Amino acid sequence: MKAVRLSPNLSVAPQITEKDLEEAAAAGFKTIINNRPDGEAPDQPRGEALAAAAMRLGLTYKHIPVVPGQLSNDQVEAFRQVVTESKKPALAFCRTGTRSTTLWALSAADRLSTSEILQAASDAGYNLDALRPQLEAAAARKSSAK
Repeated sequence: MKAVRLSPNLSVAPQITEKDLEEAAAAGFKTIINNRPDGEAPDQPRGEALAAAAMRLGLTYKHIPVVPGQLSNDQVEAFRQVVTESKKPALAFCRTGTRSTTLWALSAADRLSTSEILQAASDAGYNLDALRPQLEAAAARKSSAK
């Protein structure tokens, strides 16, 4: 399992398997967040199987599926809520880790600067420069709300 850290409480990874869940539990992760819709690829493990394996390992499992290119504010808010309220650290995954990183970035825009978010994503191997306008708009909303 190739997990990379975005923040002290969240790491992301490409698609994981039941065996990867064992590694995640051994590494100290407490919550698993699946951001991949079932059936996206024929070789992908089903969410129910991963949820059952996570439960057997004592891990919290949450499924916030995001279809590529169809990310909604509700999904960002659901991600923020899971990361905030679940046991930490958490591991989020999708096909490559990019959707999970994007969810984190947008959910963190109310507390981190755009440059901090983009740098953390870059350090983890994800280029989110295309999100800059959305992140800056979120930062502007945050500062105008003060």
